[in-house]
Amino acid sequence: MNGESAATSEPIKAIRLRHPWRVVFAVLLVAIFALFVIDAAFRPAYDWPAVGKYLFDRRISMAAVVTIQLTVFSMVIAIILGVILAVMRLSPNPVVKSVAWFYLWIFRGTPVYVQLTIWGLISLIYTSIDIGIPFMDPWVSFQTNAALNTFTLAIIGLALNEAAYMAEIVRAGLLSVDKGQEEASIALGMSWSQTMTRVILPQSMRVIIPPTGNEVISMLKTTSLVTAVPFSLELFTRSRDISAETFNPIPLLIVASIWYLFFTSILMVGQYFLEKRFSRGVGDRQPTKSDPAAPTTGAITGVVPVVGSGQPTVVVPPTTDAPGTTGHEGTR
Repeated sequence: MNGESAATSEPIKAIRLRHPWRVVFAVLLVAIFALFVIDAAFRPAYDWPAVGKYLFDRRISMAAVVTIQLTVFSMVIAIILGVILAVMRLSPNPVVKSVAWFYLWIFRGTPVYVQLTIWGLISLIYTSIDIGIPFMDPWVSFQTNAALNTFTLAIIGLALNEAAYMAEIVRAGLLSVDKGQEEASIALGMSWSQTMTRVILPQSMRVIIPPTGNEVISMLKTTSLVTAVPFSLELFTRSRDISAETFNPIPLLIVASIWYLFFTSILMVGQYFLEKRFSRGVGDRQPTKSDPAAPTTGAITGVVPVVGSGQPTVVVPPTTDAPGTTGHEGTR
C-alpha cells in the first residue's frame, strides 16, 4: 500500500529560496558605482578634455609602442631562460641544481627597482666588455656605454628578474605531469627531446599558461619602473614628463591608465583562448542530452520507489576495486 501511494504521488515542486538581502546589496553596489561615474564625469580635477587631447598624442602613442616592445622582448628572453633554469633545477647534478637555486635566490630576493638601478650603473662597475682568455689581453674589447644603451639595459634587467619567476612556473608545470608519461615514452623508444616536446610539455602547458599570462600582464606594468635605468621613453615616464610641462598630472595619469588597460584587456583575451586551447579534454565533460542532470559516468544512481515494498530501492553504481572485480553492484 505504501509503495502504491509512493508511485502515484505527485512530484515535489521545488520553490527557489528568496534572498532579499542579495538584491539589496546588488542595488547598493550599482548605486555607488553610478554615483562615482556621475561624480567623476563632472569633477574638474579629472579634466576630461585634456584626457581626450593627449590620449592619441603622438608622444603617448610612441611611448605605448615602446612599452609593448619592452614587454615582448623581456618576456621572450625570460621564458627561454626560465625553461633552462627549470631544467637545471630538476637536474640530478647537484652543482647545476645549486647554480639555478642561487640565481633564483638572488633575483627573487631583491626588488626589481634595485636591480634596474644597478643595471643603470653597470658602466661604473664594468667600464668595458672584454672577450678573450681570462688574465690575458682581450681579443675584442667594447666600451660598456657604447655597447649597451639604456633600452638594452632595461630589457636585460626586466628579463633576468622575470626569468627567476618563470623558472618556478615551468618547473611546477613539468612536475604536474605524471612520471608514468615519461616512462611510457621511453618504453616506446622516444628520445629525451621527443619526450619533452611531444609528451611532457604539451601536457604541462595547461598548468604553465595561466600563471605565465599573469606574468606577462605584470611585466607590462613593471615596465613603468625602467626609469631607474634610466630609460624615459616608455608610457608612464613619458606621460609624467608631459604632465611636468603642462602642470596638470591627473589627466596624463588617466591617459596612461587607459593605455595600460587597453593592452591588458588584449592580453587577458589571448590568455583565455590559450587556456581553452591547452585544457581541451580536462574538466569539460558535458552531461548527456537526454538528461542534463544525469552524471557522466554512464552509471545510473538515485532512489527509485518499488511497487509493493515498504522502502525505496537505492541503485548503486558499479565500482572497480581490484582487477577482475566489479565491486558492489545491485540494490540496497
